Amino acid sequence: MARASNIFVGFLSLCFLVLGIVALSFSLAIHFHGGTATACQKSLYTPLLVTAIFLSVLSLLGLIGSCCKNNFLLYLYLIVLFLLILGLCIFAVFVFAVTSNSAGKAVSRLGFKEYRLGDYKNWLKNHLVNDKNWNEIRSCMIDSQVCKSLERNTNNNQTAADFFKRNLSPIQSGCCKPPVACGFQYQNATFWISPTSGRPAVNDGDCSAWSNKQDALCFNCNSCKAGVLVNIKKEWKVLTIINVCALVFIILMYSCGCYALRNNRSDKRFSRYRYAA
Repeated sequence: MARASNIFVGFLSLCFLVLGIVALSFSLAIHFHGGTATACQKSLYTPLLVTAIFLSVLSLLGLIGSCCKNNFLLYLYLIVLFLLILGLCIFAVFVFAVTSNSAGKAVSRLGFKEYRLGDYKNWLKNHLVNDKNWNEIRSCMIDSQVCKSLERNTNNNQTAADFFKRNLSPIQSGCCKPPVACGFQYQNATFWISPTSGRPAVNDGDCSAWSNKQDALCFNCNSCKAGVLVNIKKEWKVLTIINVCALVFIILMYSCGCYALRNNRSDKRFSRYRYAA
């Protein structure tokens, strides 16, 4: 078991080292070709670079510690893995705490739902869709043309009644059209006319924030931020499952690392006894 653990730790460390080098190369490519990169791609540079460096350093510690039987580096490797296990556990509890019982309430009985930003917990609003982050998120959505895809999938003969029966995603519902309560008249999926009175049917900041400019639409609306939070909640739930799987895998790596460390100690004791004899 001891020798197998050294081989297992060494093999996994080599695989993650290659993965770290690939991630590092990709992050540097984004940095040096920043002129042609989109805002979304540029936002990936820093987290990708940090992850690549972390993976590379951790993999080197495990590779050298297990294959060269360096106990000091293997100790460092195990300490980092333990802190990583602790961090993943805390993250899982945190995600559960900030996403539970905070689902947006449907405000329309149509084929799609609309969500209010006020239905979400303060941490999600203050840290994920705050003014600092929103410009970046909005640029990403514009670059990905989330509303263009809605327009492309619209029939030219589609009426307002047909549109209201559509099953829109939370982002399409919140960012690509004005809230239904505003009373705007439907022209097409991303073009709406103000009521004939010149005033929205309700006093809602989202009604005045709406624009028929295709690079504006409702990207500055609170309903758009709420739609993004709906997507983030769904993604975080998937991330929680991945987090649990990663946690099990890292615990396995930690256990094998402990066996490898014990193996190194046994080999050193055996070498000293044989040399003394």
